[in-house]
Amino acid sequence: MEILAFGVQSDEKPLIEKAFAGHHDVRCLDVFLNEDTAPIAAGYEIVSSSVNATLNNRVLQTLAAGGTQLIAQRSTGFNNIDLQVAERLGLTVARVSYYSPYSVAEFAWTLAMAVNRRIVRASNRTRDFDFRLDGLMGRDLRGRTVGVLGTGKIGEAFTRIAHGFGMNLLGWDVARNPACVELGMKYVEKDELFAEADLISLHVPLLPATQHIIGADALRMMKDDAILVNSSRGGLIDTNALVAELRTGRFTGVGLDVYEAEAGLFFLDKSLEVVEDDTLARLVTFPNVVVTSHQAYYTVDAVGQIIDATVRNVLDYQAGRRSENVLVPAAPTT
Repeated sequence: MEILAFGVQSDEKPLIEKAFAGHHDVRCLDVFLNEDTAPIAAGYEIVSSSVNATLNNRVLQTLAAGGTQLIAQRSTGFNNIDLQVAERLGLTVARVSYYSPYSVAEFAWTLAMAVNRRIVRASNRTRDFDFRLDGLMGRDLRGRTVGVLGTGKIGEAFTRIAHGFGMNLLGWDVARNPACVELGMKYVEKDELFAEADLISLHVPLLPATQHIIGADALRMMKDDAILVNSSRGGLIDTNALVAELRTGRFTGVGLDVYEAEAGLFFLDKSLEVVEDDTLARLVTFPNVVVTSHQAYYTVDAVGQIIDATVRNVLDYQAGRRSENVLVPAAPTT
């Protein structure tokens, strides 16, 4: 049986082919799964999608009509999949429930340090042999306060690094993480975290309850010299509200690895095109903003774990086994 994998990056392709060797042939495509590309999957029982795939009603209908029975998504997030439609169509949907939390946590700190110490500006200057220090002054993080929204595996890894810096730790989550409490984290309400933190990092999933968790009101509560980092999901931040605050000169820095309208942009080369997203175009012009292209997870360790889990999902499906990675059909309630 041949498996069709959409949205495969060039670095990822040899890892996928090696992981599936001895099990199945795999056809890797660099295009993303969406309404335009879904017909390519006709005749493939098993399709693997990437985080920026669009799996709405029309796409799922096309896949089901073409004979697809399993969708194995290579990510933890699944807000891009209409699970109700998938269940109605009799499709099995699986995801990757776990991969290295250090990949994302370390990258979130990379963004935080990049905006705090003006690394991009400094690098651009030295390429022109401009070695002035004007405008490059940052701040020590030791003794300052970090606010962590979401203290699961990634949030905990981020917190451990913050503890290593000697920072005061504030956290918010629906449930306390004992490991973070042991590190000295104080759990507070969101409003207190927004008001007190010098650095805020987002590590919550994108759900209806967390959509625009950083909106206009939250942004106004933050310190004028705060640093904001998002390496989770773009929809956690109201980007238009963020741009409005940045235009007034607020915030030491903002590091974004995700963007709420990134589909159709991120992972693609748009350098020779006119980007029609005015909000993103404005966002990247601010000197205190660093935007990267959803690469926080992109380490050989994390991607290897994602691919290995995807292989297991395929083998489990064929053997009739169910694991915690299966989203549809939903696990029976007792």
